[in-house]
Amino acid sequence: MKIIVCGAGQVGRGIVRRLSAEGNDVTVIDVSPNLVRIISDELDVQGVVGHAAHPDVLEQAGIADAEMLIAVTHADEVNMVACKIADALFQVNMRIARVRARSYLQPQYRALFARENLAVDLVISPEVAVGDMVIDRVSHPGAQDVVHFASRKVVALGVQLDEDCPVLDTPLSQLTALFPDLTAVVVAIRREGKVLIPHAQDELMAGDFIYVITATDSAARVLHILGHEQEAARHIVIAGAGNVGRYVAQRLLKETAGVRVWMVEQERKRAELAADELGPVGEVVVLHGSALDAEVLEEAEIGRADLYLALTNDDKVNLLSALLARQQGARRTMSLVSTLDSAALAAPLGVDSWIDPRAVTVSTILQYARGGFLRRVYPVFSDAGEIIEAEVLNTAPIVGKKLREAEIPAGVRIGLVVRGEELIRATGDTELQPGDDVILFAQADHRDDVAKLFRVSLEYF
Repeated sequence: MKIIVCGAGQVGRGIVRRLSAEGNDVTVIDVSPNLVRIISDELDVQGVVGHAAHPDVLEQAGIADAEMLIAVTHADEVNMVACKIADALFQVNMRIARVRARSYLQPQYRALFARENLAVDLVISPEVAVGDMVIDRVSHPGAQDVVHFASRKVVALGVQLDEDCPVLDTPLSQLTALFPDLTAVVVAIRREGKVLIPHAQDELMAGDFIYVITATDSAARVLHILGHEQEAARHIVIAGAGNVGRYVAQRLLKETAGVRVWMVEQERKRAELAADELGPVGEVVVLHGSALDAEVLEEAEIGRADLYLALTNDDKVNLLSALLARQQGARRTMSLVSTLDSAALAAPLGVDSWIDPRAVTVSTILQYARGGFLRRVYPVFSDAGEIIEAEVLNTAPIVGKKLREAEIPAGVRIGLVVRGEELIRATGDTELQPGDDVILFAQADHRDDVAKLFRVSLEYF
């Protein structure tokens, strides 16, 4: 697929890296010659220096032959205009724009993005998506990763198993027998740096990081079984009063009874904005100061905090302040990390959970780049695997076969099948029907195998 990506910043680089690795013909546009040079050299993609909303620059990038335009520059207006030009002048089939300003995203203005207006097929708001993920993890204490699928009927829980896990050294088949009414499947294990597909006789071991796919209303029970039952956070300290931090605080106040939020922000104007927005709403105290200042954290009563959320746009501040918060008594910590180098430091520094904002954006785009059978793709284990929600089309090769007869690749583990309101634990006897949604895990080198299972069968022709 020929794809134009506008913007070579962190988000754009993450998108280009993944799309080019999957064999797409990618060209990136940015006004910075240095950023274009870096991304072109690093990823071996074509780069064009120029303004992404100028028709001649888009034409130079080859937009006349492009099937998709992804506009993720730092300017919302540039992204929206680029999509409009791609539609009006070059008839590009799919147009995606990153929009950060929340004023554009209010429901009453939704028509702005319609085909007859700005012609944006998909609006991506990384700050909102990241904020939603933070809230999901806050709502499931004990899980290091939480991702919803199938209109939130299904959830994938990422859990680190410790020595106190009650079900260690128990075959997975025995767990199914012990909890026959629990619709849950362990679909992936990372053990000593290797990503494994679990089988019925495999046992869970201390140190494993696992992904369990289960019904959303069973999540708390699954965490209890795995020894990760924790009380909901009531005293929360947030570092960073940017778009993500304010959004998270607003949702916490609205959705969590009895919560008290302290917010720390180094930039005075941003702190004042947060105080104006959140002060009248509820129990929020905004402190002007650095999250790396022990006295500021002490003023936020960090020693009593159930949860510390490091949500600034600086990885170093996030990770080091999380370490400081832990040393001062915070029970749990969560951090945003935007680079793989920073992510590698999170666990050694004692951060309980971390989120890569770029991964959230990339996961949204992948479903559109790969084909119509995908409903969601979520990279895990530093891109060594993916949790996928796929729709079963009536022409797919997997239809009408029992799973044991469907030649499921060794690197793919099907977890749950969503059939209307029914959730079905996948077994060898499960027979997929058109319209089913399938939640599965695939190792990175088996992505194409998933496409073969769910795309249109050659027999159809």
